Order: sequence, then structure tokens, then C-alpha cells
Amino acid sequence: MGWLPDGALLVVSMDERRLYRRGSDGQLVMYAELAAIHSGQSNDMVVDHRGWAYAGNVGFDYYSGEAPWPTCIAAVAPDGAVAVAADHLHCPNGSVITPDCRTFIVAETFASRLTAFDIDEEGRLFNRRIFADLDGYAPDGICLDAEGCVWVAVALANSVIRVREGGEILTQIPIEAARPYACMLGGMDGRDLFICCASDHDPAVTVKVRSGRIDVARVNVGSSGGWP
Repeated sequence: MGWLPDGALLVVSMDERRLYRRGSDGQLVMYAELAAIHSGQSNDMVVDHRGWAYAGNVGFDYYSGEAPWPTCIAAVAPDGAVAVAADHLHCPNGSVITPDCRTFIVAETFASRLTAFDIDEEGRLFNRRIFADLDGYAPDGICLDAEGCVWVAVALANSVIRVREGGEILTQIPIEAARPYACMLGGMDGRDLFICCASDHDPAVTVKVRSGRIDVARVNVGSSGGWP
């Protein structure tokens, strides 16, 4: 999810590979069609202060056992036009944009790394580089703190980790009896780390077990003020 400058909510429909806009009247209206460039289920998204939305995708049919292959991030302009923002990414997942709106960071789940790009005035991504090599950790959802470090949900490690640019892991918080899939800094002072957890990621399992929960951890450094 993400918010447009006018306060409308954008929502990713994973299976449909679409973005929907929810206005003040509560109605969902199709905002952008992503199927032409998303080869797998659409995934996490970030929206900046100008209204540019960036959405990753799995890139292949995970649940049928297909082998992973590289895919792209879709960029949706404020007028709804869709284009490829960056390609040859391995399951681009959680993403953040720095407060100055100049740097985009994305979790490549099947490459075990965070990858950074510069953002130009037209919303294009360029100057690809490795922000952090996570050495076997498979990153999922991420968020950015005020010191420029990234909190990473690592479902297969049952933990969330705080990583600085270059790959040093500064903090690791274990999650009991669940897997963390996303995290976000918030609360009154931005120092509450909210962690979305479940026992599994397979919809066929989770719809029956209904094990989803939100944990919260108190941390020392607050939100960056960027996106998200």
C-alpha cells in the first residue's frame, strides 16, 4: 500500500497484477495495469511525495514450483502511465525511498541483498549498486530509519535485522512462533517497529490457520521520514 499526494490510498492486487485507488468515498477504482510487465505476482510497493509508485513482483509462479528468474520493478507515473523502472532483479520485494527522494532501495529476496538506485527528476532509476549483501538472508519487507539503516524482515530466519549500508548487521530481533514478512517504524516518536507476522506465506495455509499478527518492538532510532 501507499498514499498519493492527495491522500488517496493505492493498493496492490497481487494476483490480478494491478494497482487500485481508494478515494474518500471508499470505492476501489483500477489505477494501473501491471500484467504487461510483471511476469509474476505483483508484490510490495512504495509511493513517493510526487505520486510516483514503484511496485516489484515475484517474477515467476512460486506456488507451482517454477524456477526463479529475474524480473523488473514497475514505475507508475502520477498520470497512471506504466513503465519498467529497473530490470534483471531477483524477486524485487520491499522497497524504500530516502527523505530527499534521491535514493531508492529494494530487497532482492532471491539474491540475498539490498540494491540501491538513484532517482532522477523524471522518476527514473539509475546507477544501480549493492547497498548491502545479506550473506544468505532472504530479505522481504523493509523500512528505513533516521540514521539511514534499513530494518529487514527475514521470514526464513524468524527475525528482523537492522543493516547499515555495506552490509553490517547492527541488531537482530528474533520472532517467536511466527515468520516476519514486513516491518514499519511508527508510533508517536517513530521508534515503534511494527512487524507483520504469520506462520506461513502460502494463502492456502494462512486462510485456514489465520495465524497473522502484528508484533511491536521498541527501538533506539526512529523513522527516517522518507517513504515508507
